[in-house]
Order: sequence, then structure tokens, then C-alpha cells
Amino acid sequence: MKDEYSKKLHDLIPGGAHTYSRGDDQFPSNTPSIFVRGEGAYIFDVKDEKYLDYGMGLRSVNIGYGNREIADAAYNEIINGNNLTRASITELKAAELFVDLIPSVEMVKFAKHGSTVTTAALKLARAYTGRKFIAVPFEQPFFSFDDWFIGSTIIKLGTLEEASNYTLKFNYNNIESLKKLFLEYPNQIAAVMLEPATIQSPCSNNCSPENNTCNGCPNIEDNFLHQVREVTKLNGSLMILDEMITGFRWNLNGAQKKYNILPDLCTFGKAMANGFAVAALGGKREVMKLGGIEEPGSERIFLTSTTHGAEMSALGAFIKTVEIIKRDDVIEHYWNYGKELMQGMNKVAQELGINENFYVEGYPCSPSYVTKDNTGNVSMSFRTLFAQEMVKSRILMPYIAISFAHKEKELTITLEAVIKALKVYKNALVNGIEHYLESEIIKPVFRQFN
Repeated sequence: MKDEYSKKLHDLIPGGAHTYSRGDDQFPSNTPSIFVRGEGAYIFDVKDEKYLDYGMGLRSVNIGYGNREIADAAYNEIINGNNLTRASITELKAAELFVDLIPSVEMVKFAKHGSTVTTAALKLARAYTGRKFIAVPFEQPFFSFDDWFIGSTIIKLGTLEEASNYTLKFNYNNIESLKKLFLEYPNQIAAVMLEPATIQSPCSNNCSPENNTCNGCPNIEDNFLHQVREVTKLNGSLMILDEMITGFRWNLNGAQKKYNILPDLCTFGKAMANGFAVAALGGKREVMKLGGIEEPGSERIFLTSTTHGAEMSALGAFIKTVEIIKRDDVIEHYWNYGKELMQGMNKVAQELGINENFYVEGYPCSPSYVTKDNTGNVSMSFRTLFAQEMVKSRILMPYIAISFAHKEKELTITLEAVIKALKVYKNALVNGIEHYLESEIIKPVFRQFN
């Protein structure tokens, strides 16, 4: 049942929100449809009732809502003009900082969102290699809303088939599936684009996820990322790491630092600036310079040209966010808090005897909970039930995005709510979920039909 605000949102905005991950169909129906403000790890609805949040602005808020230092840094840049006719000193400082931080980056272009920079990376790869095809993993659901990618999924309406025909799919952690593509399309694949890691690790050596890097690993050639790197080099293709999720969470220098891998190009966004809109394409100078205008007689590629790409307020927020991450050991906090949260949630499920139906997996810096029904199948119905019961305890947990504002108090509140929610979950397994589910079932974002 849509409330007053939801109806207005859907009347004025297609989908009721400006990204589908914020839509009604992503939350149980007892979740407020609209919020007024955020503070730390909490968000407040129109009644000023607060909810502990684990969505954290679709993973973009990594320090905490309304952080004063970051807000002041952005405000100062607004007062300085925010968007000047030529490059700003803030733009230069941000570029210097980014190049200094990310091991594989010698040049950088800033933009406002991830689709812009992933599409720009593809364009660069095609220009550099003179080839048309790009390969991406089946298992990683989103790289861009542009036709080249989204048209290769089941969501094809409004896209040009011709654009997506050049997107090939392989299986993550299966190097043979990638090698097969190179055999089928010899000298035609411009690049391989993939996320370094999500739930699955590229490491087959059972290394502890807390290890900072793969430096010194005697079997590093078995790491999937290193296998991809070798295949792309042998075939004259580029390797593009999409670090939208892993960047500024796995490691301050990117997951590429953790896994000791140097891609040709890489893309970042999400947690770069604590919720401010900043995305980045970076990489080797010999590739990135194709987007320049300096070499006489060279054919020009119109890479990314965005009026607001180097907006000073957002880049000021990025600079301050990095300062805080360094100063306060923020990355270490993600790993420590996530480890305690994972252990706590899994312990509750174990004690209730439902640990095969509900468990938390993945990396401590970015955990993921899995919901299964009585048959052992992953269930959106039970995911909805768990989220519904967490909302009753005033906790939004559509997924788990940890921020620096999540502290011991928040951990205690969360685990107390998990106990209540999983007791209901257990009853639903025994008595039937229809007796407990009070909401329409949450739907996948990436689906063909409503």
C-alpha cells in the first residue's frame, strides 16, 4: 500500500526515485517511503523518528551522514564558486591526490556517476586497441545503464541491439571461460572489465580476508585477477577494474592494492566523497592520453566532457573524506566492525538452528546476508520477512554497508534486533511464511518485467 508521499513520488518521478535501488519494490512495505535527513548512521523520517541505516546512501556514505568536516569542506568550495570557467585549483589537488592514492593510475578524469566512467573506459579501450568487443562477468550484475551493457542483460527495452552485440560474457573465477572467448573472437576483444571482488574472492589459496595485500603469496598466479591480467596481456587487450564497490572500502588504495594487481584502467565512485557525487576513470598515461588535446595531428577521442564533472564542492568533499580515512583508520574500522557483525549475526542464526537458512558471508568490510527457505533455495520472500522485522526495530538493512558512524552502540542495537527478527524467521520456516509476511515481496532491481 503506497502512502501519501509514495503516491506523489510516483506521480512526479518515474519509478518513484532517481535510482531503482531506492524504489518501493526494494523495501518491505513498513519502511517509510521518504526521509528528511541523516545524522551519523541514522536517517529520520517526516515524523522525526530515527532509523539505524545500513543502506548508507546506496553504499556511498562511508564516513557518516552529515559529517561536519566534509560538509564544511564542500561548503567552502561552494563559496569559492563551485564551478569555474576553467580548471580549479581544487580540481588539480583532487587529481594529484587520486593519482597518488591508486597504484595503477597516472592520469584521471572525474565525472558524476559510475556509468559515465565505465562507458568512457570502454571507449578508451576501443580507441586504443582498434577493437570492438568487451568481456564482462555473468555474475556481476551492473556496469552501466548505457546500451553496451544494460542491453546485454534481460533489460533490453529502449536499447539498441547493435550496441550490446559487442558485449561478451564469461564466468568470474573461471579463467577457461574467458580464454574461450579469446579463441572465439581472436584479435577482436578490446578489454575485459570486471569488479575485483564482491562476495566471491579472486583468491583460491584460502588467504585470510583480513590480509591487506597478496604481496608475498607463493601462489599468486592462481589468483583470478592475475590470471585475467596475463590473458589480456597475451591477447593485446586491456584490463579494466571497476572499483565502484571495492574502492575506499577494501583498502584506501583500492582492492587492486589488496590483490597486488595493476590494471590498465580502473573506475571508482560510490564511497569516494561520503555521499557527494564523484566518480573517476583512471589509468595508464599511454591509454588515458588519448582523451587529451595536446598531440598535433592525432585523431581525437571525445572521452568524457561534463559540465559538472569537476564540481569543486564534491571534489572538496573527496579530499576531506580521504583525509579522514587516513587520520582515523576508517578502513580498519570497516573490517573490524564487519567481522563482529558477521560473527554476531551468524551466532544468532546458529543458536536458533537456522544457520543453513540464514547466514552472513563475504568480506567483513562489505558483508552480505543470505536468506533461504525450507528447501534450501535462496528466497526473496524470506529476505523481505527479515527486512520487515528489522524495520520493526527501526533498522533499515536492505543490504549491509558499513560506515565509520557505526560504533559499538549500533552493533549492540543491531544484534538485539537480529535476535527478534530471526526468531520470527524461524517460526516462519516452521509454520509457513504466509502467517508472518505483511508486505509485498521485494523484487530484484534487474528484472525484465514488473
